[in-house]
Amino acid sequence: MKFLIINSGSSSLKYQVFDLNEKCILKGSCEKIGFDKSIITQKNFISGEKINKEFENINNHEKAFSIITDLLIDPKYGVAKNINEISAVGHRVVHGGPYFKESAVVDDYTIEKIRDLIKLAPLHNEANLHGILACREILGKDFPQVAVFDTCFYHDLPQKAYMYGIPYEYYEKYHIRKYGFHGTSHRYINKKCSEIMNIDIKDLKLISCHLGNGSSVTAIDAGKPVDTTMGFTPLEGFMMGTRCGSIDPAIVAYLAEKESLSASEVNEILNKKSGLLGISGVSSDERSIMKSADEGNQRAILAHDMLTYQITKYIGSYMVALGGCDAIVFTGGIGENQWKHREKICSYLSFMGIKLDKKINKDTISGKQSKISLNDSKIAVYVIPTNEELGILKEIIRCLNL
Repeated sequence: MKFLIINSGSSSLKYQVFDLNEKCILKGSCEKIGFDKSIITQKNFISGEKINKEFENINNHEKAFSIITDLLIDPKYGVAKNINEISAVGHRVVHGGPYFKESAVVDDYTIEKIRDLIKLAPLHNEANLHGILACREILGKDFPQVAVFDTCFYHDLPQKAYMYGIPYEYYEKYHIRKYGFHGTSHRYINKKCSEIMNIDIKDLKLISCHLGNGSSVTAIDAGKPVDTTMGFTPLEGFMMGTRCGSIDPAIVAYLAEKESLSASEVNEILNKKSGLLGISGVSSDERSIMKSADEGNQRAILAHDMLTYQITKYIGSYMVALGGCDAIVFTGGIGENQWKHREKICSYLSFMGIKLDKKINKDTISGKQSKISLNDSKIAVYVIPTNEELGILKEIIRCLNL
């Protein structure tokens, strides 16, 4: 049995194939879908064969998935003799709203609700749905697919943490509450950290920092989330690649009036033109901002100062929410690779007895896993690469009773 895991973006389709032993045997991606030229990269971990090739006329996700399925069964590059060797497909879906307490087998109802929730996660749910529909188109309606929602991990957050201070009737009528995101990653990190520290998950108090183009911090006590930074949508929390994070909500009405903008136009600005991009004026890509900051660009430096300061404030508040903390974990593209950010955040927290091993921290990049705090640090600090795909695989097996 083999399982295909898909993470579909607005112009990309990333994929991995696992065997039943939870071993990744193939990994690839199709980038720049809808552009004049798209790029497919793929590596077969069994044979070592690699692909890095440009393709023309990949106009949509259906076309991309059609090419990918051909590569999966290619005699040289693939891992299957025919597509029937793939037992099921799992999809990361960002927002499950009030409809999904756990992962769900894809059917017409699942598709309808994912589509309905596009308005709450405009950067992701539509793209996630493209991946699901592409699989349906190529593999058929009855091919087993499972949607794994970022929000499921947070469904049982304490009410005091997920409610907003607006009239209660809006919660009742429109289900306005904190939903939380990156749940698959935070769940994986919590389990992995308990294994590394040799602490029973029921005894572990953890602050998990998933830092990337989209970022969130989650406080976890005994395997259950206590609070998290993202909210009703992924916009809440600290600033991210293009998202503003939490701001005074009166700014929305003020901008709409001053700039003669509609609510949706302001929402577009806050989701796609703000954050690191809006402050730095350089890019939403952390690598470009880092290069610019190192060259002395003051706005790029400011963007980083704001980011690390805001992250630290949330970590500090979650220390209170947890009543203490055993470990802080950094993960995600930024969390795993930007050692300067980790050093700055930990320096803010040094008054709590956190002591960083600066050499190990600097060396821990590019997928490395390590404890980066000194042995006498009152709180352990780790870098643990996330593995959302493995988390999705486990959900496929559970949902389909395999």
